[in-house]
Amino acid sequence: MTFRNSKFPCKSALITVCLLESFAALGTAVLTIVAMPHFNILSNTMILNSVCFFPSILQIIQHIRNPNWKMSPSVLSILFTTLGFILFGVGYYVDLLWSSIGSSKMSTNISIAVVAVCLVSINWWENFANFSQNGFFRSLEKNLAESNNTMYMCSSVIRILVTGVVVGSSVPIMGENWSKITSASWDEVTLAMSLFAIQALSSALCHWFGVVACKMHSLKCSFAFPMLCTTLTVISTFMTVFVLHYKEAEARSGDVRTFDLPTFCHNLNVQPDENPSKAQQLIVEISHNICNTTVVGPQYLSGFALLGVSGLCWWAGLLLSTCYVWRLKLQRIERTTTLFVRRLYEAAFMDQSMLLNIKFQDFKRQDSEIETCTTEHVKIYLCATMWHETFDEMLKIITSMFRLDKYRPRHGVSNKEKFDFEAHIYFDDAFLKETEELKERRVNSYVECLATAIEEVHRVFTYNKETQLASNLDSDASTLRTRFTVTPYGGQLQYTLPNGNFLYVHLKDKDRIRHKKRWSQIMYLYYLLGWKLYRKYECSAAGQGTESPETLRQNLKKEAQNTYILALDGDTDFYPSSLLLLVDRLRMYPHVGAACGRIHPTGIGPMVWYQKFEYAVAHWLQKSSEHVLGCVLCSPGCFSLFRAAALMDDNVLKMYTMKATEASHFVQYDQGEDRWLCTLLLQQGWRVEYNAASDAFTNAPQEFKEFFNQRRRWTPSTMANTLDLLNRGRQTAKKNPSISSPFILYQIVTMGSSILSPATVCLLIAGALSFVLQWNGNLTILLAIIPPALYLLLCFVGKPDTQITVAAYMGIGYAFLMTATFLSIIGDMVQAQTFMTPTGLFLIFMSLLYLVTAMLHPKEFHLLIYGLLYIICVPSGYLLLTIYSMANLHVVSWGTRETSTQIEEKKEEQDESKSHVRYQKKCQCLCWDIEMQVHDNNYKMMPRTKKPLIVLLEDAAPQTSQETEAAILRENHIQSKESWIGQLIQKSRCRVFQEENLPDDEMEFWKSLIRNYLEPIKEDKATQERIQSDLKSLRNKTTFIYFMMNLLWIGATFFLQLIGPSIHIKLPKMYSNGTLSTTEHLSVEPIGFMFLLSFATLLLLQFLALLYHRVYTFIHFVAYQGTAGQRNNLVRRSR
Repeated sequence: MTFRNSKFPCKSALITVCLLESFAALGTAVLTIVAMPHFNILSNTMILNSVCFFPSILQIIQHIRNPNWKMSPSVLSILFTTLGFILFGVGYYVDLLWSSIGSSKMSTNISIAVVAVCLVSINWWENFANFSQNGFFRSLEKNLAESNNTMYMCSSVIRILVTGVVVGSSVPIMGENWSKITSASWDEVTLAMSLFAIQALSSALCHWFGVVACKMHSLKCSFAFPMLCTTLTVISTFMTVFVLHYKEAEARSGDVRTFDLPTFCHNLNVQPDENPSKAQQLIVEISHNICNTTVVGPQYLSGFALLGVSGLCWWAGLLLSTCYVWRLKLQRIERTTTLFVRRLYEAAFMDQSMLLNIKFQDFKRQDSEIETCTTEHVKIYLCATMWHETFDEMLKIITSMFRLDKYRPRHGVSNKEKFDFEAHIYFDDAFLKETEELKERRVNSYVECLATAIEEVHRVFTYNKETQLASNLDSDASTLRTRFTVTPYGGQLQYTLPNGNFLYVHLKDKDRIRHKKRWSQIMYLYYLLGWKLYRKYECSAAGQGTESPETLRQNLKKEAQNTYILALDGDTDFYPSSLLLLVDRLRMYPHVGAACGRIHPTGIGPMVWYQKFEYAVAHWLQKSSEHVLGCVLCSPGCFSLFRAAALMDDNVLKMYTMKATEASHFVQYDQGEDRWLCTLLLQQGWRVEYNAASDAFTNAPQEFKEFFNQRRRWTPSTMANTLDLLNRGRQTAKKNPSISSPFILYQIVTMGSSILSPATVCLLIAGALSFVLQWNGNLTILLAIIPPALYLLLCFVGKPDTQITVAAYMGIGYAFLMTATFLSIIGDMVQAQTFMTPTGLFLIFMSLLYLVTAMLHPKEFHLLIYGLLYIICVPSGYLLLTIYSMANLHVVSWGTRETSTQIEEKKEEQDESKSHVRYQKKCQCLCWDIEMQVHDNNYKMMPRTKKPLIVLLEDAAPQTSQETEAAILRENHIQSKESWIGQLIQKSRCRVFQEENLPDDEMEFWKSLIRNYLEPIKEDKATQERIQSDLKSLRNKTTFIYFMMNLLWIGATFFLQLIGPSIHIKLPKMYSNGTLSTTEHLSVEPIGFMFLLSFATLLLLQFLALLYHRVYTFIHFVAYQGTAGQRNNLVRRSR
């Protein structure tokens, strides 16, 4: 998996890297194994700061190329580092004059240390390659980027070999004997391995927390400052321990005047403490190590002074060499490969390695790149599909769009925070059907509600608290400008939002263009990506501009990478922060094709409460585990961000336009279009991610019938797309690096447990009946499967409404049985006098898992209350609903938000008979047939009449030219064929209207698109009968296979119970106090035991994935809070 997309490096690059890595490894091994044992811990701690020597030289080389080059910190860094080496050597040389140790031996050790430090500093040579203009280093850098995983593996092997050679050579050179090393006691080996484990673990944690600090955008206070203070803190700690130990020994001596440092060090060697504790041993070892150096002599003060000054010089050199870190400009949750030179770290000098591993930045070059990058902005298209949403649901999505319009980023934040957006609403079946009575084209009442909702939300967002509403009505800021356009697919409305962004409403006439959600998505994908994006570069190429075709292709590719589609439902409610968190995922990882957030169902009632917990568990465990173990399989269409480049890829958008011609196509393509689109993205190699911090709210079905119809679509579609993905698992795994064989195995296990859920529920109910009624287990199994079997038969012969009604009554009965089941498990534990039964352990495990999972989501912890309702409704959700979905697989209607034509026409008449206007201070007198309208300075009694509003406006004598133009525009369209424009103007309170004609080229585009992909489907009766027959045949086959698998599972359990306890698994019985029974055992059926074990293992795996996902969600959330744009005071409507 790691090396699947990593190429093998070329020979020259491999030789160069291995050679440089061998030098760096040689320096590290020689410094730590050969040289440092001859110095004390203070010298060893300070000399590590000198590894910045070679990086400083590389920085100077980079600065020299700058024509305005001046004295840089890199020069001072080299001077301070060199001065530190000189003082270090002089200090030891001066002290050697008073020491009995040979000066040649110590000089050799110092020379070895200096050379080793220079070799170690080669570690970060890649910083030079990043800025080198040399062709060889440029090709080397490119080769490293393409084969980094393979290259790091080779360099690791080289480092291990070099370190082994140095260790093997140093033993005889230093006069040691291998037999002494191999004959070490077990305590010594244990101590050495413990120190190694502590050092390895602490280094790994230090590296991880350093990366996290950078991703959290806390580079200065949480990364650079602690790393620079590490050496000072360690030395201060050592010296504090040494001084305290010295003072304690001085107090014990009783002679303060004659007690000095040489005496203290001498006493450590000749008067060791008896039976010291571990802490005392550590303190004595620190003091002994500091004393066991040549600087402790008659002039130890000068030796310590020289050592201290050399340490300060090295520290200053490191500070100056890494001062660019303090000026570094980071993006939110910056990628590790973008921030650091190497993925590896040097555990021997952790703090210096982390600082020097930050990529060196040429800030003049960086500023120019940022200025250039301002033209490469992010473009986001908000695309919502509507059909029969209610007025309140429309208010949610419109308010969300106005919030985004009002959002403003903070000054000085990263350029990646800024974006442009357009909002588009695609309204299905927006026009009333023309009849003999209605020969003009008019929009339905839902479109009128949408227009009213837009005007009301606009009024709220332009409300000025300081000037009051009445004095703000006529201002330009509060004027909603509307443009009407007649299009080949119906019509288009364009609104100008208060902050200059645009909202387009596309009204679809199902007699002119194909309706339903998938075709609306195809409509806006081809329009936004084909017409608006691709055509721009196509026209540039046809115009024969100054740019070459290759440059245009690169620009198109870049813009496609930075163009996103936010797919929305007509009732979605979200905030700008949720969108920006999704944008971060796509900006950070170019291979991410889509990202989704946490969907919260809204509404009231038991059905909504059930779905709240169901959604929570699905996101907590399933979505998180998919994101961590592989990638998310479905990005919900109510709130998902798609990359344009991914949608425009081969076999994605073109495949998405396929018309369903087979029975399986209707299930996979039209019943769950968002899941099928994600399946196409995954099969093409793109990744889909989940961000738990990005919240969106959508209405959930509140009625039992609506809920069942919704899940009737979702269940078969989920199964069809998952099976399609598993069927092509090998090909997908080769193309998609996020999908591996273990992940496919995980999905197979998940799919298997989902398929067997009806049988599992039946066995659970059988166990409850057996315990409560004390009946034979085989009898209870037969009784448990009779009601589902009868309901399955009813679903084949009964009407859908009858099926749902029976399911509702059966669900109530099953709720009582589930309550009995829950109590039976507890009773079983009480009767067995132990909770160490399989079912008892499983219940406790599930309870603890959900409790801890909810605690990891503090804002959603209250959802545990709905968990009780969810548990007792398990038979309805996993047995009855499954039967209903599979038995009605041939029904391909939408099932939700469906209303009859008669009801809609009746509602239209009711809406025309009354005129209610919000936020305009109107009131209707109930005792007279008149309406009182209050304006700023104009009070007028207007008779209630059904004549067009143009007459009312004329009677009211419009005072502005805008009102006069609006009146004329209304009058022109009242009697025209396109009377829907006049209809909407008549219903509107806007004062600025404009009618536009669609450009000829865009008109031709729409006609071509409709002709090729979106022409209304006209099927004859024979075709419909054939499709319905094929769907029923598919239903019969699928239902037979599905429930046969469940029946085999139940049958296996039944026959194993008939065989008796001879084949049962016997487990030792453990009492509550932890003691084991020597005479009693617990008998468990092998199939039931394996199922519980596999299911528990699956949940544990999901929980571990959840922990990993929560950590990185927290990192992203903190990073966003620190860098988010300044929010204006948004008008938030209480949910």
